[in-house]
Amino acid sequence: MTTPADDPSRPLLRAATVHSAARTAALCLVSTAATGAGLLLPLALGRTLDLLLARAPATGWVLYCAALVLSLALLDACQSVLVGVVDARTTAWLRGHLTRHVLAVGPRATARFGAGDLVARLVGNAAQAGTAPAARAALAAALAGPVGGIVALALIDPWLAAVFLAGAPVLALLLRAFARDTSRCVTRYQQEQGRIAAALAEAVDGHRTIAAAHTADRETTRILRPLPALSRAGHRMWQVQGRAAARAVAVAPLLQLGVVAVAGVLLVRHRLTVGEMLAASRYAVLATGVGMLVAQLAGVARARAAAGRLGEMLAEPAPTQGGHRLPPGPGRLELRGVNVRRGGRTVLDGVDLVVPGGTTLALVGRSGTGKSLLAALAGRLADPDGGEVLLDGVPLSELTHDDLRRAIAYAFERPVLLGDTVEDAIGLSLSAPSPTIVRQAARTAHTDDFVARLPNGYATTLSDAPRSGGETQRLGLARAFAHGGRLLILDDALSSLDTVTEARITEALAGGGSSATRLLIAHRAATAARADAVAWLDGGRVRAVGRHEELWGITAYREAFTGTEPAAEGAYP
Repeated sequence: MTTPADDPSRPLLRAATVHSAARTAALCLVSTAATGAGLLLPLALGRTLDLLLARAPATGWVLYCAALVLSLALLDACQSVLVGVVDARTTAWLRGHLTRHVLAVGPRATARFGAGDLVARLVGNAAQAGTAPAARAALAAALAGPVGGIVALALIDPWLAAVFLAGAPVLALLLRAFARDTSRCVTRYQQEQGRIAAALAEAVDGHRTIAAAHTADRETTRILRPLPALSRAGHRMWQVQGRAAARAVAVAPLLQLGVVAVAGVLLVRHRLTVGEMLAASRYAVLATGVGMLVAQLAGVARARAAAGRLGEMLAEPAPTQGGHRLPPGPGRLELRGVNVRRGGRTVLDGVDLVVPGGTTLALVGRSGTGKSLLAALAGRLADPDGGEVLLDGVPLSELTHDDLRRAIAYAFERPVLLGDTVEDAIGLSLSAPSPTIVRQAARTAHTDDFVARLPNGYATTLSDAPRSGGETQRLGLARAFAHGGRLLILDDALSSLDTVTEARITEALAGGGSSATRLLIAHRAATAARADAVAWLDGGRVRAVGRHEELWGITAYREAFTGTEPAAEGAYP
């Protein structure tokens, strides 16, 4: 069970409140002023009534009452505007803060929460958590009303406050139980929302598989499977809120009736005036302002539950960045005693590997041997559980973020193209993209012919650039080539290319098309043959490092390739 000390929502809500401190303070002032005006109004009405009954001049008090009513209307309008502004700006800050953290955490965030659940938290939960500062300010004002009402009753006559306070503990217990039950229900509701969002994101990502397998109905059922639990959690929230309101409403009239009854007795005994009795009845209503308290408590509970889910995201630590600059060097990559565990299983075990600067190393191995994981370690998209990875003698964990990312370029199997146009997508990582660099990179990736066929060439928007998997992959390669740097990592980035295009690109890389050190995952024997060296992964270890033609005589090595390539076999008998 989460205790208040380790509640993940507390630090985040505190930071959100600090961010919106000025506007929240203004909201508190306006809310306090509105509460003050609301507390003065019964007194003014009572005094006006006494003067009118006594046939004394009451024009000033009538105007005073009118001014209070007008002030309440204006303050209420200002309060509504401030609540909207505080909610919007706090939500925007939360989304920006969390998005930066998710991007800093990297693939681990998606692995833990899932893409759909992450989106649900960043969109829905952030919006709910963003209401926390305003909800807390409104709750303080909602509490000030009952407290002020009790104080006013005591000033009119102590017996009135004593009667109210005799039943107040019951009301407080009801509200406390409501806040506790609401928090549990809201948390459950938000969890079920996240499950539906996660399943929906998976289905959207695999829509072609679903269509090909004709399993749309089955997937719909799977996605909506948490819906009954979501419905139960929603009904439970309304039941808790309705039950709390009903109980409180049952207690509140009894307290009001008790106050009015005692006020009537005091009136008969001439200890109160008619106006004071009117004021006492109004203050009794303010003191039992349960409806407002229930609504504000529910809002605070929803915000805290949402902030708790956001706090879980922040609890996933981002990799720490060092302060060392990268010295001049050729891009020598070195892995020393690298160990990685995933899901209780050792994927890489004691990997030692050196890639000399300016050379091309191909990673070869069966599916599941850790090739992509090793590629992720080489560019610090993941950290090893043991050992270290160095670039030109400096551990990657000790490099500054800027030096690390400038030095390493990636191309992926299924690249995500970002930006407005094709040129933006290729020059994404460049601070000042040069048309010359973009076009040279496109030629190296053999994608310039595809771009030339687009309606507006490199200025074509990505949404107007229909492309195959291979063309998308070539654009991702062009983006990596444009990035430059000392180390170029191709993580299955050639898998969707035809053999001719793949051969041209690997020949360009091996023949000096890039001065960077190249680390590529090879599934074809012809690709491995063009590399300067091959690292053969098997069983989580590097079985051998050498030229492709030297390793080809090993049966297990040949079996690591997905298909038979006669030309390659003929070249290396």
